[in-house]
Amino acid sequence: MDSFAKYLLTALIGIVAIGQFVQVITRYVLQIPVMGLEETILYPTLWLYILGAVNASRENSHIRANVLEIFLKTDRQHTILAIIGEIISLIVGLWLLSWAWDYTSYAWRVWKESPTLYVPTFYSDVALVVGLTLMMFYTAWHLLLHVRSLLKGPAL
Repeated sequence: MDSFAKYLLTALIGIVAIGQFVQVITRYVLQIPVMGLEETILYPTLWLYILGAVNASRENSHIRANVLEIFLKTDRQHTILAIIGEIISLIVGLWLLSWAWDYTSYAWRVWKESPTLYVPTFYSDVALVVGLTLMMFYTAWHLLLHVRSLLKGPAL
């Protein structure tokens, strides 16, 4: 799974970078803007953003402002704080996932298309529900690991 995520994110970054490069060259150097290039770049950009968040969730490397950790002294207290944080993340994430599911079902029903190229926007809209589902899976996984660590107790 690590290598697949690494290659997928690298490919998406490459696609977005090449698209932006082509846009800059054609628009500012050649003075010939390419119609619909922004729309085309939007899809991999959105998937890159969402899958980057999924990757941070998988690695448990989201940016956090854990001010309370300053006041906690033991590993047990840090683990309890991590469990509380994961539970709150899971509650909020599942709530957002229900909204994302409603929006995705709406996008499926309406089947909007992009204004220039007429590409269905559903292919970008579905990224949110896929990403949140994966993030909630990884959040639950990390919660389980923290609970297991707390129940196991300190190593002697």
